[in-house]
Amino acid sequence: MNPRPKLRSPPLAPAFFPSSPPSPPPSSHNSKASTSKMPRKSLLRPTLAITCFLALFTLYSFLFYTPPNYTSNTSIKLGNHDSSDASKKARIYLYDLPRRFTYGVIESYAAARGGEPVENDALLKYPGNQHSAECLVVNPIRPATMNVSHDRAAYNDEQTQEDLMEWLEEQVYWKRNNGWDHVIICQDPNALYKVIDRVKNGVLLVSDFGRLARNQASLVKDVIMPYSHRIKTYEGDIGLEKRKSLLFFMGNRYRKEGGKIRDLLFHVLENEREVIIKHGAQSRESRRAASQGMHTSKFCLHPAGDTPSACRLFDAIVSLCIPVIVSDHIELPFEDAIDYRKIAIFVDSSTAVTPGNLVKLLRRVSPGKILEFQKELKKVKRYFEYEDPDGTVKEIWRQVASKLPLIKLMSNRDKRIVVRDLVEQDCACLCSNQSGVHTTLR
Repeated sequence: MNPRPKLRSPPLAPAFFPSSPPSPPPSSHNSKASTSKMPRKSLLRPTLAITCFLALFTLYSFLFYTPPNYTSNTSIKLGNHDSSDASKKARIYLYDLPRRFTYGVIESYAAARGGEPVENDALLKYPGNQHSAECLVVNPIRPATMNVSHDRAAYNDEQTQEDLMEWLEEQVYWKRNNGWDHVIICQDPNALYKVIDRVKNGVLLVSDFGRLARNQASLVKDVIMPYSHRIKTYEGDIGLEKRKSLLFFMGNRYRKEGGKIRDLLFHVLENEREVIIKHGAQSRESRRAASQGMHTSKFCLHPAGDTPSACRLFDAIVSLCIPVIVSDHIELPFEDAIDYRKIAIFVDSSTAVTPGNLVKLLRRVSPGKILEFQKELKKVKRYFEYEDPDGTVKEIWRQVASKLPLIKLMSNRDKRIVVRDLVEQDCACLCSNQSGVHTTLR
């Protein structure tokens, strides 16, 4: 099991990408936090992989002016260009959010579960789960007063979201371009659900578009980010000797929405030879069992859950267990760099739930082909390691930087009158292939 890092410094927020200095803003509320002296793991990992609405990013591109010269900033070089070419660097600035939106949320989470106050923020532990860039550390479906003593104020998630937006919309940098040059982490499917229409101009970092309207998010504007994997990375080499099981799945059998397919898959797979399919909830013991199962199986099943994606896919990738994806509406991170057909098998839902089809398909995959898949998985697994300096964090910011021309375009366009008589909602999305391509194994 990967240890979950403590939050050792307050999570920071909004960020930029610039080129010529502006006048300093009059209010201290608009100042940015210093970032360059902090190692990537201590800042970007907690920010990207631990907090969501706890840490809002703001992005000012080199297409806009440079913010004031604060103590320091973080520069991310794009591509293998000469470092003397300043225009190839993207500088990111972060809002220093009020404490109530960072450690205050974690404190409320602990209080709701009977935790005691701590004297030092560094002692607060993030309650990690698969939404490791999450914002909703208290489930909005659960009553806010549950398990809270009467002498403590209950945490109200919706009110916190409203208050956060009121604070953000007062910032000079937000007002300047109506939020177009901001980057906001919304990895949990319910993140900022109350105010999503007020932040949709920004670049949203999301796991998928399962609960977002087409006028709120798209592949053109936003970035798909991977979950932080929950089980230990497989350190062995490729091979079949230790992988005795054909197919492995461990997770909740009963889910709502698109996840109803899981129960159907249990029915068709639970009696198949060399298939391990178990019902299990999140726990330390379950993660150990899942780690063992993924490290000793050739294929790992990834069915849809409440939303199209889940950490299980990335657990499989770092386990060199070939993902078998049965999730018709899934979005995948970094597809400009990764050809997922080389590392995963995609099966449409109707084919997968037909008795005999799935195992028949997998049994036809030759040992040589399995080794090819494993070799490709080993090549790309760094993309899903948040701790790797050349991994997830770098790729996310590379993708964000690619949005800079669109940010400039939309910021300028937003400052003039645009009247469009539309019957349907406005949409800047990239229309996906509606027919799809079935996996072929050569």
